[in-house]
Amino acid sequence: MLGEGSRGAILEITLAKVLFASKTTQIIGMSATLNNVGDLQKFLKAENYSSDFRPVQLKEYVKLSDCIYEVDCKEEDCFKFSRPLSFKYSSNMKKMDPDHLIALVTEVIPMHSCLMFCPTKKNCENVAGMICKYLNKCFIQHREKEKTDLLDEIRSAGNGSICSVLKQTIPFGIAYHHSGLTNDERKLIEEAYSAGVLCLLTCTSTLAAGVNLPARRVILRSPYVATEFLKRNQYKQMVGRAGRAGIDTSGESILILQEKDKLLAKALVSRPLENCYSNLMHDNRKGLQSLILSLIGLNISRTPADIHEFVSCTLFSVQQEHLSSEKNLWDITMETVSFLTEKGLIMSTAGSHGDTVLEVTKLGRATYKGSIDLRYCDVLYSDLKRGLGGLVLDSILHLIYLVTPYDMVAHCKPDWMIYFRQFTQLTAVEQNMASMVGVPESYIVKKASGQSLKKGVDSLTVNRFYLAFVLFALLKETNVWVVADKFNLARGFVQSLLGSSSAFCSCVVHFTEELEEFWAYRALFIELTKRLTYCVKAELIPLMEVAGILEARAKQLYGAGYKTLAHLANADPNVLTKTIQNMSKRQANQMVASAKMLLTEKAEALQEEVDELLTFPSDLPS
Repeated sequence: MLGEGSRGAILEITLAKVLFASKTTQIIGMSATLNNVGDLQKFLKAENYSSDFRPVQLKEYVKLSDCIYEVDCKEEDCFKFSRPLSFKYSSNMKKMDPDHLIALVTEVIPMHSCLMFCPTKKNCENVAGMICKYLNKCFIQHREKEKTDLLDEIRSAGNGSICSVLKQTIPFGIAYHHSGLTNDERKLIEEAYSAGVLCLLTCTSTLAAGVNLPARRVILRSPYVATEFLKRNQYKQMVGRAGRAGIDTSGESILILQEKDKLLAKALVSRPLENCYSNLMHDNRKGLQSLILSLIGLNISRTPADIHEFVSCTLFSVQQEHLSSEKNLWDITMETVSFLTEKGLIMSTAGSHGDTVLEVTKLGRATYKGSIDLRYCDVLYSDLKRGLGGLVLDSILHLIYLVTPYDMVAHCKPDWMIYFRQFTQLTAVEQNMASMVGVPESYIVKKASGQSLKKGVDSLTVNRFYLAFVLFALLKETNVWVVADKFNLARGFVQSLLGSSSAFCSCVVHFTEELEEFWAYRALFIELTKRLTYCVKAELIPLMEVAGILEARAKQLYGAGYKTLAHLANADPNVLTKTIQNMSKRQANQMVASAKMLLTEKAEALQEEVDELLTFPSDLPS
């Protein structure tokens, strides 16, 4: 993970700060796919323990044409013939399944589990659907009742909606798993797979390094992730899912190959693992800039020399000669300090001994306190500043636009006809507001009609406003499925956008708290954070704050007269089980206990305020 873009940079920064702040904190890092252990050892000042013990033996195979070959690096060809595939295919099946996927999965399912990694999200769904068409109907009878219950739970989680592919595949014990699923769907599918109710998941590579879902057999549908050939690390993560400790005596992986990829595959199964490199310089030094800004803001390092000393304790410092040989660490550090000064985030003053002391500016403090991406801090500032001149509160759309995450814009291209339809449904006040932020109606009309445009309009603003439309619809509809359908987007993306917006709104609250000129925004954004976090009608928010209550349950409780936290905290669990459908005694007891705890916490917080108000001032003039 340390080598993965901005996520890796954040992890490196956090570890460097922990090592600096506490010499006694113990850090344990684990990896099955790490090559340059020495660099990590040096960075973390760590001991190294390595072992090749595997509780379940793993056998690696490849499939070429209709034969299976064992991976054996001692062989000249790397692949040793193992067996032919003996599954009987009709001519129609051969056309639909030229890679013999049905033969490979039916050797293990339904009695054992199987994971199939596919190159794209769409391929996951297509493969799951195709396999079901040719499976024997006896697969439906295996754990039939539990699969019916799973479908009911998924339908309930989607407020009555269910994906047509899952509806078709789950009765056969098959499901797909990728980022297009909602969080609830993903959780239910993972639990069902772990329990053996589902026996085959068609999934993307993200599952390999994330959730712990092992299998008897792992099939790699192709040696590609999208259009990129697999890296050795990715391959090892995927095949490492094969073999469940305590359940299987062995695990096996099968990589499906075409003849044209044979040479690349030989290198893939035999070459060393890739090295892990620091990402502080990733994306124009974004990580290093964030690190130095927070060091100055937190008063950890205030002088150029102190900052250089801290940066010398990072993984980047260990690997600097390899990653940036043309410049030394001091030059890189000073260039970053200059960049932050030019951007107006830090300033230098003369210290008591005539040395240079660095301080954060108000904008710099707001940026690091709000964890705002340095690429967007000045854009956010100017957006909020412009908003003060004409904030539209007739509708929530303007506020939503201000907290729509900038970094989500790249993940979604507007459908211009949908954009135009949504725009025409706005009120006159909302349309004026759109024009004010930089989205004129004439531009949307021309894009929807396919006309060429000469006049320059900022595409970041226009595309960001489209995402604001999605969020605006979500807060009105509160149903991810309806909104995803309306904008022709994956429901998983819509939910991810909602989660990112909620987090970014909270960041913007902290940003505005540090800048006095934005005092008017604070209360508005605090309330909006709640709306985005729970994405329900305002009257349900007090119930949603109780642990374990989701939207469907909150609606049931509200409809039954439990409209406030006090109602729920004082409810009788026996009455709840009788009046609320599908609520067990255990759930009712937990719900009431959680509500009581939350009510007590809120009361105690208010009592602290009362005590503070009534405290006799110690500095009262005599």
